Amino acid sequence: MGAFLDKPKMEKHNAQGQGNGLRYGLSSMQGWRVEMEDAHTAVIGLPSGLETWSFFAVYDGHAGSQVAKYCCEHLLDHITNNQDFKGSSGAPSVENVKNGIRTGFLEIDEHMRVMSEKKHGADRSGSTAVGVLISPQHTYFINCGDSRGLLCRNRKVHFFTQDHKPSNPLEKERIQNAGGSVMIQRVNGSLAVSRALGDFDYKCVHGKGPTEQLVSPEPEVHDIERSEEDDQFIILACDGIWDVMGNEELCDFVRSRLEVTDDLEKVCNEVVDTCLYKGSRDNMSVILICFPNAPKVSPEAVKKEAELDKYLECRVEEIIKKQGEGVPDLVHVMRTLASENIPSLPPGGELASKRNVIEAVYNRLNPYKNDDTDSTSTDDMW
Repeated sequence: MGAFLDKPKMEKHNAQGQGNGLRYGLSSMQGWRVEMEDAHTAVIGLPSGLETWSFFAVYDGHAGSQVAKYCCEHLLDHITNNQDFKGSSGAPSVENVKNGIRTGFLEIDEHMRVMSEKKHGADRSGSTAVGVLISPQHTYFINCGDSRGLLCRNRKVHFFTQDHKPSNPLEKERIQNAGGSVMIQRVNGSLAVSRALGDFDYKCVHGKGPTEQLVSPEPEVHDIERSEEDDQFIILACDGIWDVMGNEELCDFVRSRLEVTDDLEKVCNEVVDTCLYKGSRDNMSVILICFPNAPKVSPEAVKKEAELDKYLECRVEEIIKKQGEGVPDLVHVMRTLASENIPSLPPGGELASKRNVIEAVYNRLNPYKNDDTDSTSTDDMW
């Protein structure tokens, strides 16, 4: 959905913070899309006696950014302020939290629908949402749509959310019961997700409740007991990331980056750049949340990384010199390197994660290159 630019927009929005024993970094980039429709929330310390709790979420908007923007500003309030979440007295129980999250999603969706109708249905946008609510004892994974969150525990993917796609049997059954169909893996041949906030054109089947419509705003919520010894980090990302990297790949890549830098913004920037170079055409947003036992910078890993960068610099120089007359274009250089067995490339990222290093050497050796050959274009790269 949506048109593409001639050249990707690679400027990034970054943020980072820490508290409650957590550190986080985030990065978002427009990429090839004509508009940036993603949004995000990062809050350490919640109001109303929940100072030791934290909330993070990524919203992937479609057909406009309005719903994603509204959710990033108001969803947390809808979750923590409803009676189901608050329960009786004291800290909310696990069931209170799970029910309150669900109620919060349904409430904000209905609220946005009323606002949209007051504007005579001007807003047709929608948004997926993936988030985590972290209490001292539990991590609550929240998912509505095809953005995804995962927990890395003890160096492995311990948990990940399930994407809500129209072709999933239970989702398809609901869509068909609401009088719709799934064609080319889309709701009525149009929308690629089966759960989302907004998208009110798909939520007007008479006689059906809000969770029985063609598109449901109901999130799936999973509670996981925290493990101080084994929990390492959480990744929340929109489908622009998952389109080109699998769960284990991204987990391995992030872990390898944490062993060479403790700058979480930098790690997130490397994730979005690598996904762009792997061919993602979508907006990209990622939040990385590190627990105290996240991987630490290792002198050995730093040394290995420096050796790899030096090796790649030398190889680029050799490839250019070997050409003789004229300078080969960057695509030729990348293809040559891709055909070689280069040791110690970052797992999950592989050569794409070193594109910035390769491009920097190429540009230094070829300062008068034509801008048309540069490019961030990844078409036909491999």
